[in-house]
Amino acid sequence: MEPEIRTVILTGASQGIGHATVQRFMREGWRVITCARQDVPAHCRRDPLWSHHIPTDLCQAASLDAFVRQANDILGGQPLHALVNNAGVSPKTTFKERLGVLNGSIDGWKAVFELNFFAPLKMARGFAAALHRGQGAVVNITSIAGHYVHPFAGSAYSTSKAALSGLTREMAVEFAQLGVRVNAVAPGEIKTEMISPEYEALIPRIPLDRMGTVQDVAGVVFRLCSEDFAYVTGTEVFVTGGQHLY
Repeated sequence: MEPEIRTVILTGASQGIGHATVQRFMREGWRVITCARQDVPAHCRRDPLWSHHIPTDLCQAASLDAFVRQANDILGGQPLHALVNNAGVSPKTTFKERLGVLNGSIDGWKAVFELNFFAPLKMARGFAAALHRGQGAVVNITSIAGHYVHPFAGSAYSTSKAALSGLTREMAVEFAQLGVRVNAVAPGEIKTEMISPEYEALIPRIPLDRMGTVQDVAGVVFRLCSEDFAYVTGTEVFVTGGQHLY
């Protein structure tokens, strides 16, 4: 009898941490269903384990609901073993500053919270039944900026990630009744396509003396969804090279 193929749903898969996490799950033999605002280049999806990618705007209720319906249809009543809420945004104002308390529109703040906070909540609700069938795991991608004032993150992003940390704890208690674990991963300074040169100045504050890689984060996300962590829920893992210790 062949072993069951496990399935993960991941948001924000087109680049950075999300893309690396998809690759890690596929390397471990998992089937992957993803969404992002952009489509994923065809050469990135040659592996048949990346079975479906659905372009989706998680800020739009109709688009998010459509993704949940389509993904549940793809599952066809089969179990879901992991949900990774990775999609997030840290926009700038028209004058190139991060959204802060004294600048930027309130509508801009609401848009940040819609993607960084409400989308993970809606996704968890939408796939709760499938996760229950799989006795699966949820991993929310938070941030070091949700715990410490960060020089470049901006108040809207930071507070939305702090809220997601709090949501993770509440979800862990409620979803435990379904046999589903809920944890978070808080990356620090991770080198991605979106990183700017100003972040290099933060390296002296990192005990491991380097920026992290997307693979560093992907590995932790994967392990939190594995049987090795079957008794771990409500935890936030800092992938920061020790930066959060200061």
